[in-house]
Amino acid sequence: MARIPESELILNPDGSIYHLNLLPEMISDTIITVGDQDRVARVSRHFDSIEVQVAKREFVTHTGYYKGKRISVVSTGIGTDNIDIVLNELDALVNIDFVSREALEPEDRISLKIVRIGTSGALQESVPLGSHLATEYAVGLDTLMQFYPLMETGYETEIAVNLQLALGLGFLPYCVKGSDLLREQIAYDMIPGNTFTCPGFYAPQGRLLRLQPKIEAVIEKLSAFRFEDVRFTNFEMETAGIYSLGRLLGHEVLSLNAIVANRITHQFAQNADEVIDDLILKVLDRI
Repeated sequence: MARIPESELILNPDGSIYHLNLLPEMISDTIITVGDQDRVARVSRHFDSIEVQVAKREFVTHTGYYKGKRISVVSTGIGTDNIDIVLNELDALVNIDFVSREALEPEDRISLKIVRIGTSGALQESVPLGSHLATEYAVGLDTLMQFYPLMETGYETEIAVNLQLALGLGFLPYCVKGSDLLREQIAYDMIPGNTFTCPGFYAPQGRLLRLQPKIEAVIEKLSAFRFEDVRFTNFEMETAGIYSLGRLLGHEVLSLNAIVANRITHQFAQNADEVIDDLILKVLDRI
């Protein structure tokens, strides 16, 4: 394999990967990601022991043991631009030799199990506050996949094309399915859903403060969109990036959503922390 230059695979003076500040031995092959750096400790407080605690910028990592299982928890920050950093660097930690700067041969590569635990807003009145929702298909309304050779199924492409027409977008969204394996293992009693990943919190999610969103009635259009049997239940800001990079890099990925708002009924959960903590414990017990 070709040697990766120092300008492309950037290592810190101690040999750790540039942004995450981690060495390969510091992570498990089973990883929980959270957006909020403060949420890492809300997961790791349930560990029986913690062996790694590393923080740099918004990226915080704790690795430890829960009921005999070694698990890493990593904060990603918000948005698919951060997901681009986190997924690529997690993959580099297990699939690139930092000494030779060469990618491992295909037969030696490790497939990580990565589960996102995050908050989300519902796009359907039927999705109740306080519920846990597992994403099957995710559609990226950002442009991250304009820069990667993502291979979609014909069905995924049809969803993306029809959504582009429905919203009048000047670019083609991308659509990716998550891991059936992890969804069956972890989310068997959760609401099945499909998720829009938005490139912002305000206008991209139809919020009006002082700036008028360019796409009129975007909430209503996203809620009403259907393609065959697929309807979209919720939106957030990371899932499509995780699903697409997971597919490209060969990892099993799943996004689980704590529904803390309903944009159709204009409600926000008063017990949001409890909803998230319940989801954390479900994942820890099943992962």
